[in-house]
Amino acid sequence: MDFQSFVQKSEKFKARSPTIYDQQYLLGVRGLLVLQAFLWVFLQTFVPVAVATSKNTTGSVFQVVLRKGFSVIFWNEHLLYGALIFLSARSIAIPFIRDPTKCQVARSVFTRGLSLWFPLAVSLAIIKLAFSQTGVRYIFDFKTSTENKSMNVPYVIPNTLAYFNSVFNLLWTTHDFSSQSGSTAFPSQTLWMVNVVYMQSFTVYMTMVIIPYTRKKWRVQAAFFFVLTAWWCQSWAWFTISGLLFADMVMTMDFKACSQRGISIDVFSQRLRKNDGSPFRIPVWIPAGFCVVSGLLMEYLWVAWRPDLWNREFYYHSALYYTPDLNYDYANRHTPARNDIYLMLVGFFLFLESYEGMQRFFDNKFFVYLGKRSLSFFLVQSTMMYLVGIKLFTRLQDVNKISFSGSVIVTLIACLLVIVPLAELFHRAIVMPSKAFSHRAFDFITS
Repeated sequence: MDFQSFVQKSEKFKARSPTIYDQQYLLGVRGLLVLQAFLWVFLQTFVPVAVATSKNTTGSVFQVVLRKGFSVIFWNEHLLYGALIFLSARSIAIPFIRDPTKCQVARSVFTRGLSLWFPLAVSLAIIKLAFSQTGVRYIFDFKTSTENKSMNVPYVIPNTLAYFNSVFNLLWTTHDFSSQSGSTAFPSQTLWMVNVVYMQSFTVYMTMVIIPYTRKKWRVQAAFFFVLTAWWCQSWAWFTISGLLFADMVMTMDFKACSQRGISIDVFSQRLRKNDGSPFRIPVWIPAGFCVVSGLLMEYLWVAWRPDLWNREFYYHSALYYTPDLNYDYANRHTPARNDIYLMLVGFFLFLESYEGMQRFFDNKFFVYLGKRSLSFFLVQSTMMYLVGIKLFTRLQDVNKISFSGSVIVTLIACLLVIVPLAELFHRAIVMPSKAFSHRAFDFITS
């Protein structure tokens, strides 16, 4: 086989992102989330006072200012959770909306699980082998010496069978996501997010198939009702359906052109019209800005003023009742989908889908590069921070007697030097082959 034939055949094995069409800016948004996730994991581990909703509330003035002034926007745990689910729903329906065929639906459903399962399995295998050799005593000592109440010591998977069951359950668990062993063995204990994103993918798959066969107006109206009921049931589906609705509006309803004209306010009364009969319109930045400001205001109020009200709303929702009275134990058993985060995301995506400038900003090569490797960074960064960062920080503090701030800076640089190349290696060696294999397997069983 000559070189040219080899290259032509290898083209078939390239893993292509579902956002490759004319919406690369969505990958850029994912890239921004990579940076925020890195900051959150690092600060949660080494400077927990600087993190919103941290159990460590006392520290230097600088750390408190970081928590109350910057953490809500730049390294917010709940914003990351909501944004990942919202963005996933916004993205994964694109292939079907472009090509609404039964083959495309089958391909999406079949390849989704395989392309996620193999990277998760490899990541947990690395974690099991590493902590089986090093143990987690040094993590416990670090947690105790730094008085870090926010981080958790990872669960050590005891044997191969437990490892297999942990990996097997990662994409099967339907409730109590964060308490499964696969997630508690993960250093930052956030692997449950992949489980939620995967489960919510089926909400998208089951809903998107009606898009080619129903009226646009009906889809929008039904989505509002779906969002309201899912919100009351405290299901992540209200984030998911909202993301899918944005994909639908952008790709089938010419949302950008409509938003440029403004939002008509004659929906409830035909009297709200100009003298020439045309409706009054308000610029889209007004409701978008209102949503963002409202969400941010609530976040800042709970973080800086009344942290005791942070989870109060969830007591009254119609989720599973774990206590004899209302849902007082709900937040301890489930990471809730928050109203303030939802408003921030809706406002952000209204801006993003309406204005070319924002799309060009997120379409830059750096953000897109990170976005394509988001899963790799997610699976690598917390492991390396626990294996390398904690040991280095402890040595700098206990042996070299370097100041706290100096130790944090050196550890940050070291973590970046280790994580960036390893994430690239993981992306090329594990993630891309997994995607290619899933698509080739689908082609094989349907050929």
